[in-house]
Amino acid sequence: MRRRDFIAAFASATVCPIAAIAQQPKKVARIGFLVTGALESPEARATLKAFYQGLREHGYVEGQNAIVEVRAADSKIERFQALARELVGLNPDVIVASNSVAGRAVQRTTTTIPIVVAVMGDPVGDGLVASLARPGGNTTGLTFLGPQLVPKRFALLKEALPMIVRVAALWHPGAYGARTMNDMMNDAERAAQTLGLQLRLSAARGPDELDKAFSAIADEGADALIVFPSPMLFAERKRIVDFAAKLRLPLIAMGREFVELGGLMSYGADITDFFRLSGDYVDKILKGAKPADLPVEQPTKFELLINLKTARLLGMEIPASLLARVDQVIE
Repeated sequence: MRRRDFIAAFASATVCPIAAIAQQPKKVARIGFLVTGALESPEARATLKAFYQGLREHGYVEGQNAIVEVRAADSKIERFQALARELVGLNPDVIVASNSVAGRAVQRTTTTIPIVVAVMGDPVGDGLVASLARPGGNTTGLTFLGPQLVPKRFALLKEALPMIVRVAALWHPGAYGARTMNDMMNDAERAAQTLGLQLRLSAARGPDELDKAFSAIADEGADALIVFPSPMLFAERKRIVDFAAKLRLPLIAMGREFVELGGLMSYGADITDFFRLSGDYVDKILKGAKPADLPVEQPTKFELLINLKTARLLGMEIPASLLARVDQVIE
């Protein structure tokens, strides 16, 4: 299916009620959207669905009073820069970048077109904004604080599996800026040491390196697997969960999407909903607000999910003290 046909078909399935249409702004808004995964992937579909919902909440309907130009990197972050140039060349009113890496690519391409980054790791550390309260420049958006929660995920994994010793960590070099990556890796090593865990790092710089990383993890004989935050790894979550299931490895990751696919645990903010919330920023910018004056939004809730079906398949019994704190159990 051609990309334009896909977007048209997708948007037509999400038409809003007549009352909402009556309140739509008259000007046709032109919005660029840069997504990580392949356009037809579940990740991109969920992302676009949430974003279109956010637009509809403010009276914008794709194909009626809003035109959304979508570009997909097919999980290859090296494509972000070329796609950013393509979107900037269309001279949209605002560009929505799906994550920090995409946001930096757009920033390098334009200093004038407003940018909304839907899911930032460390906005200040990555150089996307000057501060959370006063972003400055032409960029604002939301942060899911994923890299900062890595030590918490180690603690939850150890609480669920007190006897584990060797933990494999799947990570993506360059997923965020140098400062954010250094802080995340240092925090991970300290957390593992504090908990008495032997940490084994396996890197994948792109989807085509995942099999090599999987092979290294299998050779290590790990007791469990932790997936570090990364837009690419998030987009490739189905492959990662399937690999963990094949090796019978308990897995903890940054988002509920991993657990819904069969991973054991997740802890973090609702990443998909951030794309709905990014519609708030787009609406404010289209009405004249400057990104420099729109504070970066931080999550107010972090969800702990456990897949009990997976736990039973692995022969695990989750401690009652941990189950009592779970936000959602998947049977």
